[in-house]
Amino acid sequence: RRHRAIEFKKFLTRIDKAVPTGLDVHLVCDNYATHNTADIRTWLARHPRFHVHFTPTGSSWMNQVERWFGLLTDKLIRRGVHTSVKALEDDITAWIDTWNENPRPFTWTKTADEILNSLADYLTKVGTAGQKTKQN
Repeated sequence: RRHRAIEFKKFLTRIDKAVPTGLDVHLVCDNYATHNTADIRTWLARHPRFHVHFTPTGSSWMNQVERWFGLLTDKLIRRGVHTSVKALEDDITAWIDTWNENPRPFTWTKTADEILNSLADYLTKVGTAGQKTKQN
């Protein structure tokens, strides 16, 4: 319900208890401030088996967890009418249960070179459009 460092720390503690102690834990996180507070950095320093990998700013499309949340948003949240937070939570839980009955991994459909070329083309177009706007 909330996205504060306190909830993130509770989440880390829950993971720490659930994952066998002999295993390393790799977390892929966005650059949201909650994931990088002094309290979180202290907790992580005390738990060296945790390795945090931050996605670059503005690149949530690289994070497949973000893609899954995008799918949840498109298929359920934007289409639904939720009369309360509890109703929304219940609908999300039901959607997750249905997803987990037949989970499907996300597969990249383009090569890294295709993605980078597409990005370079886009940046060229945006840069050109920005220059035209400045001149006019």
